[in-house]
Amino acid sequence: MASSSSLTFTVRRREAVLVAPVEATPREFKRLSDVDDQDGLRFHVPVIQFYHDHPSMAGQDPCMVIREALARALVFYYPFAGRLRETEGRKLVVECTGEGVLFIEADADVRLDQFGDALQPLFPGLEELLWNVPGSDGILHCPLLLIQVTRLLCGGFVFALRFNHTMSDGSGIVQFMNAVAELARGAASPSLAPVWSRELLEARHPPRVTCVHRVYEDVPGTIVSFDDMIHRSFFFGKAEVAALRRRVPEHLRNSSTFEILTAFLWKCRTIAIGANPEEEVRIVFAVNARDKSGLGLPAGYYGNAFAFAVAVSTAGKLSSYPIGYALELVKKAKSAVSDEYMRSLVDLMVLRGRPHITVVRSYVVSDVTRMGFRDVDFGWGKAAYGGPAKGGVGAIPGVVSFYASMKNSKGEEGIVVPVCLLAPAMDKFTQEMHNLMEEVDDKDAKQQQPQGGAPTAPTLSLKTKL
Repeated sequence: MASSSSLTFTVRRREAVLVAPVEATPREFKRLSDVDDQDGLRFHVPVIQFYHDHPSMAGQDPCMVIREALARALVFYYPFAGRLRETEGRKLVVECTGEGVLFIEADADVRLDQFGDALQPLFPGLEELLWNVPGSDGILHCPLLLIQVTRLLCGGFVFALRFNHTMSDGSGIVQFMNAVAELARGAASPSLAPVWSRELLEARHPPRVTCVHRVYEDVPGTIVSFDDMIHRSFFFGKAEVAALRRRVPEHLRNSSTFEILTAFLWKCRTIAIGANPEEEVRIVFAVNARDKSGLGLPAGYYGNAFAFAVAVSTAGKLSSYPIGYALELVKKAKSAVSDEYMRSLVDLMVLRGRPHITVVRSYVVSDVTRMGFRDVDFGWGKAAYGGPAKGGVGAIPGVVSFYASMKNSKGEEGIVVPVCLLAPAMDKFTQEMHNLMEEVDDKDAKQQQPQGGAPTAPTLSLKTKL
């Protein structure tokens, strides 16, 4: 992955240590759900949080505050202190050993303001701010969490975390981070008690697939090499989202921001990669199932509680048809995720040996804007940026984009989307996105042009960061 940032700095790290629960915890085996242990979730997710100095925390060391709170939080979330094992049928279980999670204390000779006014992926020095301890990044027999807290010259700090996706989804890991944060601020226990209950998302007896799950189809084809991919982030503020919405057919303009943004990104990316017009391309996205009442998931459940939905089209139709075509497909795929869809998905995992999602000619997106990463407060206030550290992560790197919330250099709230593509495709993708904005600007300018006057100059532009 490449970044154009010229910022360089040195990080001095202490040796990684294991932080165990501060009190004795149960020694037992706990089964993951049949959603948790599918192939497509067997990877680690990097998260990064940037914090400013805060006058009320003068004299407090964030490394010590967070480390102590972490040890206390692991009493409540003790499965995180264990290790994953694989049993018959590739079933994953946690052996609750109490060994602990990896923790790194570090210092960097850089100030927070040197990262720029608009904090967004890809961050310079990410590999130093979230150090991959050798031998720690396996799925089995390895620590389930790695946390690095790096003090900055300005008094601020960086909190970086890497979690094993089989244990939690974005909502689940934010729940855990909030527990650590509450304890760091002096609470005696988390305000939301963690609930395991993974049996609620285990297969029925006998398992039966009752819905169509094209996201797990076997599709022939070659996966592109990701060695030469570059990383670019795209910011969509209110103006950019409004511009995209104006391109949508009238009867679809009440679609959610997620649906509209996903349709446009899928279309532009398909054009950019130059797929054969007759070949099928896919957009895959996570749909939260916590609100599905029929599943009975309680508050405090921190396992994976979502389904992968998929929309499928030939590349030719997606590229040439108006955007309403892609949007209709996205909306239909999203609405298909029901209680029964989730039950059918869980049963499919068991019947087919926990398959990986289809990645050939697929683009995977996940919306984490409402999960509350930026709201996590260890005592220094909310994060200046909080969320996924980069795009492209996953068991098959390079095909995933996260939608994260951020504030740009003008103070505008919006959504940042990191994208990974080969260089020629990235140039084409960026141009396609700019063309969309320019077409809307030109149309608006003509509508606002006084009769006989000169056209109003367009002011809207897509904001990107290499």
